[in-house]
Amino acid sequence: MLYNREFTPNRISALAANEIFVFGSNLSGMHGGGAALIAYERFGAIWGQGVGMQGQSYGIPTMQGGVETIRPYVDEFIRYAAQHPEYKFLVTRIGCGIAGFSDAEIAVLFRDAIGHENIILPRTFVEVLEHGDC
Repeated sequence: MLYNREFTPNRISALAANEIFVFGSNLSGMHGGGAALIAYERFGAIWGQGVGMQGQSYGIPTMQGGVETIRPYVDEFIRYAAQHPEYKFLVTRIGCGIAGFSDAEIAVLFRDAIGHENIILPRTFVEVLEHGDC
């Protein structure tokens, strides 16, 4: 595996000026709990916006159905991050809290993120990808 950099911290309470908090959201942008609430309270997530850049955060919808409904939003995020190398994107364990998915179910969606130095993944996602548990 080509991932030889830092992992997303388990708890993020502050960001550097170039860091973006990547969180799991819902399509309606009701950031009422989990990482979405942190994004709203601390990192500029916009109430009513469920997708994309919002202040110093980036929302990826995870509450609208199965894993395959999340894939297009993850792909869109990876494209966005590739176009914005000036930012470092700290991906939280999206979908693995309130949405109820496992790390193995979500990690596979981030396989293409491995090649992007500015996308930082949770250790659990990288472990799944490196051990082929997906």
